[in-house]
Amino acid sequence: MTVKVLLADDQALLRATFRILINSCPDMEVVGEASDGAEALELARTHHPDVLLMDIRMPGTDGLSGTAAICADPELATTRVLILTTFETEDYVAQALRAGASGFLGKDVTADALLAGIRTVASGEALLSPGATRTLITRFLTSPAPGTHLVPPERLAYLTGRERQVMALAAEGRSNAEIAELLVVSPLTARTHIHRAMTKLNARDRAQLVVIAYQTGMVRAGGANGPPPRNRNSNGTRTGAKRS
Repeated sequence: MTVKVLLADDQALLRATFRILINSCPDMEVVGEASDGAEALELARTHHPDVLLMDIRMPGTDGLSGTAAICADPELATTRVLILTTFETEDYVAQALRAGASGFLGKDVTADALLAGIRTVASGEALLSPGATRTLITRFLTSPAPGTHLVPPERLAYLTGRERQVMALAAEGRSNAEIAELLVVSPLTARTHIHRAMTKLNARDRAQLVVIAYQTGMVRAGGANGPPPRNRNSNGTRTGAKRS
């Protein structure tokens, strides 16, 4: 399947560069270009892209406002926003995640990393650059911004014990492979639990699931949220359930 990409940046030369790079990949296609957040919203409603590559600082409607509008539109529920900016500050990253962005990369990223990031976000995974660390998430997302709509904590009751466990590990920044290793299950099983939790909580993607985990108190900054260490036999091998 071809990943449809929409570009939103006020610099025409930069958009042209991204277009050439993305269109050089057989599995990607640029379907439109916008110069600000409002135009990005309009073009997204026309083309329904899989990924919208969004700058933050643009004249008119900035990228954060555009991201919030796109992520709040039910008709664009399948569109993922990947923020790409030179201003990789903690506050911007936090605002982007609160607005509903699925990923965040600095403009100093390599071409290969950018293409990999687009594919990652298109697949429904969250993408945070090295500058957007777990410390950032725990520092800025545990206290919601004024007016932020939260998932009521009682909604967590719909999750099974394993779904809560996997969600908490995802909120710590662990990958599906790491979650599988910790819980002694297959990566596919870990991914399935993540997607079931997303469905039950109406989370757009993994990034929003992380936000929900912190803002409902499921995960606490600095707290011990993962599963207990696995037992080992006297010969040093791990014990536990058979991988599923």
